[in-house]
Parts: sequence; C-alpha cells; structure tokens
Amino acid sequence: MKRRSNWQPLDLTVIQTSSLRKRKSKVDVSHFASPVLSGSSFQRFIQSLPRILAAGDFTEVVSRIVTAVKSDQMVLWGMGAHPIKVGLNPVIINLMERGVIKGLAMNGAGIVHDVEIAMAGKTSEEVEEGLGEGAFGVTKETAEFINGALKAGYNAGWGFGEAVGKALNEEELPHKKMSIGAAACRLDIPLTVHVAIGTDVIHIHPSTDGSIIGEMTYRDFRLFASLVASLQKGIYINVGSAVILPEVFLKALSAARNLGHRVEDFVTLNMDFIQHYRPTQNVVRRPTAKGGKGFALTGHHEIMVPLLAAAILEGLEDTA
Repeated sequence: MKRRSNWQPLDLTVIQTSSLRKRKSKVDVSHFASPVLSGSSFQRFIQSLPRILAAGDFTEVVSRIVTAVKSDQMVLWGMGAHPIKVGLNPVIINLMERGVIKGLAMNGAGIVHDVEIAMAGKTSEEVEEGLGEGAFGVTKETAEFINGALKAGYNAGWGFGEAVGKALNEEELPHKKMSIGAAACRLDIPLTVHVAIGTDVIHIHPSTDGSIIGEMTYRDFRLFASLVASLQKGIYINVGSAVILPEVFLKALSAARNLGHRVEDFVTLNMDFIQHYRPTQNVVRRPTAKGGKGFALTGHHEIMVPLLAAAILEGLEDTA
C-alpha cells in the first residue's frame, strides 16, 4: 500500500461533462405546484398540488379510487379505532352513503368506540386515571350491549360485525346516526370485526363469552376473505390499524389466491401518522408484488381522511 505522502489529488480539470438539456431529471416545472387564488374551488386546490412525492401519490390514489368507484369495483375500507376517536365517523359514513366504500373491516377497539358513540355520544376514557385503581375498561353498558348482541347473533349464524350492526340499527340510541356499524347495517354494507382476545376492554367483563367472540370473529374473517377475493381492479385502504388488520388482510389475500381467485391488479393504501412495519409490508408492498400498486400517505387522520374523502367526491362529480 502506498504511503500517505505519495497520494496525489485527483485532477478534476479533465472530468467529462454532459448537457443539462440531455440529462434525465426527476423533476421539471410541469410537476410544480401552482398558487391557489382566493375563492378558488376545492377541485382547483387539488389540481394546484405539485405532482411530486406524497402530493403526486395523493392525486394518483384519488384518481384510482374514482376510477374503481365509477367501474363498480370493490373499495374495501379497513380501520382501527383512531379514526373514530378523532371524529371521522360522519366522513366515513358519507363515503358509505355515496357508494364509495363497499365493504368495511374494523379491529375490536373500533367497534367498542363506535358503540359508545352511538349510545352516549362520547368515547375514549382516560387510561391513566382509572388504571391505578383497576377502574379502566369496566364501563358496564358498552360490554353488555356488545356481548348481548353477539349472543343474540350467534344462533342466527351472523358474524361479529353483522350482529353488532343490527343491534345498533334496531335500538333507539340517541346518537345512532353517528355510528358506522349502524350505517353499515342500514346500507347493507358488509362489516367485519377482527378481534384478538384480551385486547379490548369488554373482554374483562362478566358478560363476556370467549367462545362466542372467537366464533363470531372467525365468521367475519371468512367473510372478509370473500371481500378480499373481489379486489381485482379494486382498492384496499387501511386507516390506522398498525397490527391486527394488516395481519388479517395478508392471510385473507393468501386464502383467496389459494382458492383460485385472481387478486393481482389492485391498489392498496395505508394511511397513518406513522408508517409502521406491518402495514408497510402487509398492505403496501407484499400484496402488490405480483401487480397493482401500493401507496402510503403519512399524516394526521383528522386532516388526511377528510382531504381524501373530499377529493374523491369532487372527482366523482367532475367525471359524472
């Protein structure tokens, strides 16, 4: 090896250069944003976004969802509890009523919070305040309503989502119009609920029957797999579920393909304020490896979901 004193600086005066005009560039002015004038429409705002990175992904996702809806393809909406806890039920219900969302999946916490909204118009207790005294998660009405609905639906052959949705829709609850579960029943949109035993507050209540919960959520897994089997040319959207639904979705997709359903050319979208490992792998990347395209949009649900919903509805009106 040469001694350090023998090293000589490279001669950069003989570098071979190329023309900017011939060089391939990732960004050009056609991708740039444009100013939005005072009084402009929402559609004008969407059109003003740069076609770069997340903004480009956002406009492409909206276009693909609009195309899927116009073609009567499956738009399957999976969600955790957080969208409910930040006040998005009316936005999601509107997408259901407008024919955008054709199937819904929740984790167990989602249905708990949805039921509490319907029953009392409020949800989400302070964990720290009650945990020290063992008073966290022991609200009587929530558990008895859900567990009662499950027991009533068990013998009828319903799944978890259908049983709770029917109970929500049939009861005279003061805030029923704000319930996603009640809206799903009213609109005849399949709702599945995917539960891990011990994750939800209702599981510590005397009214809980683990065998019924297990059977009902398994029925829903089979129904969810059927919805996933119909995703060719459609869209799967995961909003705020970091573990349960990404895992359930991957297994449902494998089951659908194993049974001969062609689910290759479709779009997936993960929306969360942090991009976690499982949604990145199990929603965005692995399912679309054979075709289609996966997207990830990062941001607060209380901003991003209304923005997505408004852009979709604007796009549908624009192409009507």
